[in-house]
Amino acid sequence: MMRVLPLRLGLAGLLALLLCLGTAGVGLAQPGVADVTPEKAKQFLDLMNDPEIKAWLERKVVEPSAAAADWSLADSVAAWEQTMRGRLGNLVAAIPRLPAEFAKVAEVAARDVNAGRPGLVFLILVVLVAVGAGAEWLVRRSIGRVAPGRAGVDATAIAMEAAALLAFSLASFGSFVAFDWPPMLRRVVLTLLAAVIAFRFVRAVASLVLALPVVDPNAAPDAPPAAPDPTVIRFWLRRTSVIAGILFFGWATVSIVRALGMSPDAARLLAYLLGIGLLAAGIETVWRLPAPDTSWLRRILLGIFLLVLWLVWVAGMPGLLWLGIFGLVLPSAVRGTGRLAQALAGTARPTGAIGIVVDVLVVRGARALVIAAAVAWLAYLWRSGASALSGSEIGDRVIGGVLNAIIVILIADLLWQLSKGLINHRLNVESQAAGSDDKIARAARLRTLLPIFRNTLAVFIALVSALTILSGLGVQIGPLIAGAGIFGVAIGFGSQTLVKDVLSGVFFMLDDAFRVGEYIQSGSYMGTVESFSLRSVRLRHHRGPIYTVPFGSLGAIENMSRDWVIDKMKVRVTYDSDVELARKLIKKIGQDLAADPEFAADTIEPLKMQGIDNFGDFAIELKMKLMTKPNTQFKMKRQALMMIKKAFAENGIKIAVPTVHVEGGGDRAAAAQQAVNALKPVPEAAAG
Repeated sequence: MMRVLPLRLGLAGLLALLLCLGTAGVGLAQPGVADVTPEKAKQFLDLMNDPEIKAWLERKVVEPSAAAADWSLADSVAAWEQTMRGRLGNLVAAIPRLPAEFAKVAEVAARDVNAGRPGLVFLILVVLVAVGAGAEWLVRRSIGRVAPGRAGVDATAIAMEAAALLAFSLASFGSFVAFDWPPMLRRVVLTLLAAVIAFRFVRAVASLVLALPVVDPNAAPDAPPAAPDPTVIRFWLRRTSVIAGILFFGWATVSIVRALGMSPDAARLLAYLLGIGLLAAGIETVWRLPAPDTSWLRRILLGIFLLVLWLVWVAGMPGLLWLGIFGLVLPSAVRGTGRLAQALAGTARPTGAIGIVVDVLVVRGARALVIAAAVAWLAYLWRSGASALSGSEIGDRVIGGVLNAIIVILIADLLWQLSKGLINHRLNVESQAAGSDDKIARAARLRTLLPIFRNTLAVFIALVSALTILSGLGVQIGPLIAGAGIFGVAIGFGSQTLVKDVLSGVFFMLDDAFRVGEYIQSGSYMGTVESFSLRSVRLRHHRGPIYTVPFGSLGAIENMSRDWVIDKMKVRVTYDSDVELARKLIKKIGQDLAADPEFAADTIEPLKMQGIDNFGDFAIELKMKLMTKPNTQFKMKRQALMMIKKAFAENGIKIAVPTVHVEGGGDRAAAAQQAVNALKPVPEAAAG
């Protein structure tokens, strides 16, 4: 399971590279712009000045709106089928022309690029790469001296890779533009150099992501991440390098031959042929995934999915192509970006609330930027006419609303994660609060109110986000808000109990009647407050059951966890006992309990005897009082009673119990004594 994350990240990079080639195909699908001669321009101006042409254009001005009104899905499908048929026909017709097209490109390259010197472009490219590599070596050496011996992926490692790549790019690019070159040679070399820099960027990002520690989903939450498997790193780094090389240098080749005069259909056919090589590399990678838990069926389905993506690209459906790619790539790309951003901010992240803000903004912000970039690219494709729904008012509104909804959800998620992180941090701080009683009481009050505020904030963010999304879809939210208000009033009249519960809970919170962790009693309900919602409170009884009590049903509340508690006890002694001695013994026991380290911190006033409370039928009732902190009186009372029994027994003070005394003699007295003995319980030893 520890290999799952590098596997997904590598697959995400692979598919991302595959779809980037679709970008090149999309660009090649656009017809080339031919040079306009002065004669053609003069003919165009003459036609525009023709009165009949002007009248025809004026009649056609209103036709686009009518066409949009008459739009239907069947017409779009028919138009797409006709376009695709013509597209495939042009590709098939371009196959016999490929030798002539390549010969033409070679002739132009020898004349305008190499200027009769074969290999000039590649020689210049090798020199530029060598200059960039030298600059990169100097940067790595200087950074290595500043921070030697660092291992793993952290801010320093990421900064080193970024600085090295920047030095390579600036040195190689600056060395080339510093000189004056022929226009065609400049264009070819810059295209190849851009491919080299893009290749270096992909390889650097892949090496950083693959070197991140692996989190096992089946491990314990506090378990440290494991080091990545070197075999997995080599596998994905090698495949990423191969696929990136085919991708970027294939894109450079297609761009160069197009600039050198190859026809659009032939250049598009060449791109598709290079795409077959990229498809083969992708299928080989999927088939040899270094994950023993990946079934053969899954490998086959992934290979089929890659083939379908290539066919969708050939069919000229970029919108559908990118949707499929993002659906497969985006989750892994978002996770990898978030973990890389977390590693970047991990060492420099401050502690406390500021650290949480930085963590959320960096990690969630990086993920949101990836998703926003994908949404922006999809929006560009849809609005550029790549969608079958483009040109339709309803289609444009739905597509624009959906894309705007994604942005709204990203912003709402960022705000919610930021608020939740700060509230949870505050709750953790207050749960560890210590010091004076005022500070402890304030911490308990915050632990009670902050969860309610967090739930209210979540509802508010969700409602505002939903209304914003509906507004982006073209829904008039003004009447909706007014209707919701009327509906809320109707619910208020129809659900008086619910309103009573909510309002009662609000006033309980304002009165500070109870807090989380306090023991309360209301009628037959009693227990420790565990949590509460907007309408009810959860009480944990001391025997285990949980009561979920609506606030409206609580009524008067007896809070047993505030300030102090007085526990009163009674002991019955016989009439012949020395009461004064009993008082002294009880006082001594109270002093001993107050000095005991186990009970000293919880004792407010030690145990003492208040005096004789009552003369009973068979005993004298002695009343005692003990003042302690809340919820600590029970164990102190049990200990005090044990000590009283022992002290009374040692000093001849008898604890009174009900007895029956029979006087007289003869058979009646014996019979009465036998009856009394029969009522006494049988000892366990004798019964056994």
